[in-house]
Order: sequence, then structure tokens, then C-alpha cells
Amino acid sequence: MAIVTEALIRDYAARDGLGLAEWVRSGAVSAAELAETAITVIDRLNPQLNAVTRKAYDIGRDLAARVPADGPFAGVPFLMKDLASQWQGVPATWSCPYFKDLPAPSDSEMTRRIKRAGLVPLGRTNVPEGGWCISTEPKLYGRTHNPWREDVTPGGSSGGSAAAVAARMVPLAEASDGAGSIRVPAANCGLVGLKPSRGRITFAPDAVDIWYGGVYMLCVSRTVRDTAAYLDAVAGGTPGDPYTPQSPAEGWAAAARQPARGLRIGLVTRAPDGGPIHPENLAAVRGTAKLLESLGHAVEEHDLDFDARRAWAVYTNMLAVETAAMFAALEPLVGRPVTPAEVEPLTWAAIERGRSIGGIRHANDVEALRQFARGLIGQLLPFDAVLTPTLTQPPRPFGHWDMSMTDYDAYNALWSDAVFMFPFNLSGLPAMSLPMHWTPDGLPVGVQLVGRTGDEATLLRLATQLEAAQPWIGRWPPVCAGT
Repeated sequence: MAIVTEALIRDYAARDGLGLAEWVRSGAVSAAELAETAITVIDRLNPQLNAVTRKAYDIGRDLAARVPADGPFAGVPFLMKDLASQWQGVPATWSCPYFKDLPAPSDSEMTRRIKRAGLVPLGRTNVPEGGWCISTEPKLYGRTHNPWREDVTPGGSSGGSAAAVAARMVPLAEASDGAGSIRVPAANCGLVGLKPSRGRITFAPDAVDIWYGGVYMLCVSRTVRDTAAYLDAVAGGTPGDPYTPQSPAEGWAAAARQPARGLRIGLVTRAPDGGPIHPENLAAVRGTAKLLESLGHAVEEHDLDFDARRAWAVYTNMLAVETAAMFAALEPLVGRPVTPAEVEPLTWAAIERGRSIGGIRHANDVEALRQFARGLIGQLLPFDAVLTPTLTQPPRPFGHWDMSMTDYDAYNALWSDAVFMFPFNLSGLPAMSLPMHWTPDGLPVGVQLVGRTGDEATLLRLATQLEAAQPWIGRWPPVCAGT
């Protein structure tokens, strides 16, 4: 077994994923040494953060011993989110007692692509139960703390992944997004979080579609180039997938390196539901707008014109039906119907709401969401990209979103912080949070770039430009490896 020194940990923590892969290819370090370094860091920091809830070190060590040398992330330690992705031999519990013993008999296509890229999964990261929270404090596993400050949430639902990456346990980790669950934790933890275009990544073989195109898979990372290379590694549909966005011929990593010149960028500083935006979040988006102007882009104010409250009500009714359907579909695998004792009260409220909605109403809801999406896409067509706050507030203290609530609508009303998130889930547009601002007391605040349908390339070019102009990689949180 490799000897892990403090010098090795410092070098490990200073590199992004591609930097670690280059280190492996140079022969200076082996994949096995990186795996042991990551394991050491996880074991050292996880008692403070509770980011990793299921360790799979022996599986990871076996993968590291036979990692594909030609993969873009050859030998790079990685963490899987404890939600949705199938990883053979490692159950996904969704932080839900009902699913805690559900087997994973095989890898999903996404997991196979992760392994082919050379990534070495070492465990699963904490999530709120079922993923329906923008904090991470499930009853089953307990809260995940933010490496920047322990009393505020890292976000959710990919909060465990984001905390782990921010603390440099691993350079990137799996994330997914149904109403902001990649972008929210990226914003709260000072990371890059891209929600790709609808249909960009297949759910095969276990699902064809989730939430009518509202759910997306990718990662959180510390650098734009890692996100672009990861997208290259895992993107692509399978025959029969319902959405097929076009891809750049040269790939996204190459596209991200191309210069971004003279783009027309819409600037959104008013919440579409009419709610307040915190001065720090406004400062983040306005400061980024000024930086973009200094880089040669044309920035103009734009208000999002749609009924956000109505769209959110329809969206949450749709996902309640999908939640009820999912629990029903998994009954044969679990061996019994779900009971209120096996889920948090909010999850049970979603199941009951979903069971109460008839087929005609559900079909009409889905059509209404598609009409909302058409209108939103149409109004943003004049812009190459749109700049918005990621969240309307800096990272919240724990307890703001409480899944012990039994009133489904009252709980969902608390999501006003994320009013800039779900419109781009229902529209299918790519959207990316970048760490462009920190509050005076040291908390990260993200801004969001939204692109045209299928155009992650423009977002990645802009993000690369912003990263070079205002680097964030040198900001290390108080709880972090290598410090």
C-alpha cells in the first residue's frame, strides 16, 4: 500500500482532475497512490463534513489497479452521488430508509463511461432524501457541513459532492439537477456547476426519461476545464432516447479553449416571481456583468417574462406524480409498498399528492410546462448567453428547508431562493454556476450563465474567459486538504 505523506496530500489538493491525470501519465505518481491519498483525506475530513456516507475503498482500489491509461482522467479519484446512478455492488440509498438495501446489480451507462474515462470512484456522497431539497440534511445520515462555514448549508441535492470537492477530497464528483441540484451546491461551495442541455446524457439502461426532461446529470468541479473534459467523457445518447441535442464536432474541452468574442449577453437582476434578491447576490451578478463588458461583450438588461409562481406550482405537481410513480415502480425490487415510517414527512406528502392527481390533469400539466418552456426559450433567443444570479440569497443556515414538513405546497414555497434554477430545467437550456463572488464574511456566491439550446460550448468559452480574468482556484475553504 502506498505511503501517503503530507507533501503528497498538498500536491494532490493543489491539482484539478486533469492535472492529476497528467501527473499519473508522467509516471511521477500512480493511480494507486492517488487513491490512497484520497482515502486518507476523506477519512481525515469526513468527520467534520459528513460528505461521504458510503465508502467503497476496496472497489476503488481494484479499479485503480487496472485504470485505463488513455482515459482523460486516468487514475483520478472520484465520488458518486447517492442518488439515481447505478454502481454495481454499491447501493444507491437516496438517503431513504425504504431504499437502503436496494441492490445495484450492474452499472448504468453513465457509470460505465465514468470508469472508461479513468475515474476511480471511492464512495457515495450525501444527499437529502430523494434529492428534493436544496440543502443536505437527511434524517438517515445527518447534515453535510459547508467547508466554508459549518453553520450554513452546502446546498443540495448534490451537497455531499460539492462539500467533498470544495474540501479537496476529490477534484470532481458526480452531481445531478432536477431544480438546481448541481448549480445550488456549486454556488454555495465556490465551485463550477454545469447543468447540461436536455438529452445530453443518457439514463440508460434503467430509465428513458426522468421528469419529462427535467432531470440532468453531470458533476461539480473546481475548474472549467475539468467540467468540459468530463462532459466529453460522459455525454451522448443511446438509440431510442427522446432528446438528441447536437454536439460540437471538436468536443467541449476543445470548444472551451476557443476565444469568446463580442457576445450579446442578457443581464437579469429581477427575480421572475417578484421576490427580493440579497445585495451580495446582486453585487455578484453586476460585478460579473462589468467584467464581461471589460472583456468586450455587450451586456444589456433583460427581465424574464413568465409566470414563475404558476410554472413552479405546475412543475412541483408534475414531480409529485413522478415521485409516486417511482415508489410504485420499485415496490417489486424492495419487496413491499412504501409506508410513512420509511420516508420523511415531506416525501410522503409528495407521494400522496402524486397519487391524488388524475391522468388528465397530469397530461395537461406536462403540456403547460412545455408551453412555459417554449415561451422562455423564445424570449432568450436574441442573446448568446444570459447572466442571472444563481440563488437570490447567500448560503442559508441549516433548517430553512425542513423535510419534516407535511404541507407540500408550503415547503415548496420556501424554494424562492432558487427561482432562477427550475426555469432552465423545464426549458432544457444549459445553465452553469460560476464562483464569481465572496461575501465580506467569506461565503461564496455564484452567478449563472444560461445558453441557447444545445450550446454548452458558448457557456464553457465564457466561463474559461471569466476564470482567467478572475481566478477562483486559489481560494481554499477553512476545512480543506493540503492546508
